Amino acid sequence: MIKKLIDKLLGKPASAKPRFGKRTEVGAEVHGIDVSLVDERAANVVRTLQQAGHQAYIVGGAVRDLLLGLRPKDFDVATDATPEQVKSLFRRAFIIGRRFRIVHVVFGRGREHEVIEVSTFRAYLDNSAAEAVSGNEKTSKSELAGMKHAVDSSGRVLRDNVWGPQEEDATRRDFTINAMYYDPQTQRVIDYHGGIADAKKRVIRMIGDAATRYREDPVRVIRAARFAAKLAALGFQLEAKTAAALRPALPLLAEVPQSRLFDEMLKLLQTGHAIASIAQLKGLSLSRGIYPLLDLVVERAGEPFVQAALQDTDRRVAEGKPVAPSFLLACVLWSDVREGWQKRVARNDAPVPALQEAIDEVFDARIGDVSGRGKLGADMREIWMMQPRFERRVAGTARSLVEQPRFRAGFDFMRLRADVGEVDEALADWWQEYSMADEGARDDLIAQVREEQQSRGASGRPRKRRRRGGRGKGGASDGSGDGGGPAPAGGGGSDA
Repeated sequence: MIKKLIDKLLGKPASAKPRFGKRTEVGAEVHGIDVSLVDERAANVVRTLQQAGHQAYIVGGAVRDLLLGLRPKDFDVATDATPEQVKSLFRRAFIIGRRFRIVHVVFGRGREHEVIEVSTFRAYLDNSAAEAVSGNEKTSKSELAGMKHAVDSSGRVLRDNVWGPQEEDATRRDFTINAMYYDPQTQRVIDYHGGIADAKKRVIRMIGDAATRYREDPVRVIRAARFAAKLAALGFQLEAKTAAALRPALPLLAEVPQSRLFDEMLKLLQTGHAIASIAQLKGLSLSRGIYPLLDLVVERAGEPFVQAALQDTDRRVAEGKPVAPSFLLACVLWSDVREGWQKRVARNDAPVPALQEAIDEVFDARIGDVSGRGKLGADMREIWMMQPRFERRVAGTARSLVEQPRFRAGFDFMRLRADVGEVDEALADWWQEYSMADEGARDDLIAQVREEQQSRGASGRPRKRRRRGGRGKGGASDGSGDGGGPAPAGGGGSDA
């Protein structure tokens, strides 16, 4: 109905070429999707919606991965049911978001739970369409409320909760390979924009005019780089026009809320392709200008300590292990903290207050109010504040340190420092061994340290520490928080 109204207002004849692509249905004999790769819970959501009389499909990147013979990590569903209608059909379903309202259907509990994200088909509104509808006296209040202010004068989308038909929902998605719909019941793929052909050709192509689409949502600039990095190993490349419009669109990101840019930065760095994403940003001339903190990550990516943290993050994601931004960002900003700390100590400030002041200075200069004052900032602060405590290997301090919930994060950070030569490897080995030992062995380790200190005081040189059968460098931890041995609850370096 919305599409007909818009066409009528714009004076478009009924026989005009469709703006929203041509619907193509492709059967299993052509697309070759292996149904065993489809998550049963996602299929259950589709089936439940269809049985209630709604259209429903698996959509987006999951369809792309299925076409490539891969098992998707996440499954999204698109439907013509409203969020309220979706919520009413499932026992554990929650409507979330304001700018983009979706439903999370939850299966299972605890760490084993899975979320299927369900979105309602959205209408595609460009500036001319929104103006035509909002300026028409015959437009109903409900239609006007849904469409007015959906885009601004430059064409940037401001609201995204205007429901529409599937063909428009496909057009408002970004890339052709992410705009396909798969029905696991009939095993048919619905394709409006040549996504199947582009997937076969390994092309990442923007739907419609790339410059216009970046203007609608400038964050697509970041998404283009992220998808190019994610799919590079499979031979995908950005289509020429899609890539050419990226750099001119960069200034548009200045109008995007800082919190959204921060979230997009984390997606770039924490979805398993951090190293490749940074390479893409450099190759596409986007290494500066997206977000100040991301600029800094790109600038420091070649430094041994930051590079090790990025590689470790990619490894953990590939192994299906959790990662958290606090650990990675603590690594990226550590040189700033260390420099400020050293300056204050050099002017005879007390070490601990000096470190606290240095951390405050870095938060103000590098992170600001986006996330630096929340949990992420608290976790980063705790990782940094632990570092001088690792130097104090006495019974009470050592025992209280390993009992801290964030010990594993702080230890893994210190282990990375040892790996790049910033602290003595023997110190990291000692804490690794101590964290795994029983009480008797811990007392022996403390006694050894005391003997070494006494020996150093007598001769000026430390004695070589006896090893106690513990694993050497990397044995209990490799700087990522997944080391062996009993770690305190809630620990984990890049699990932070």
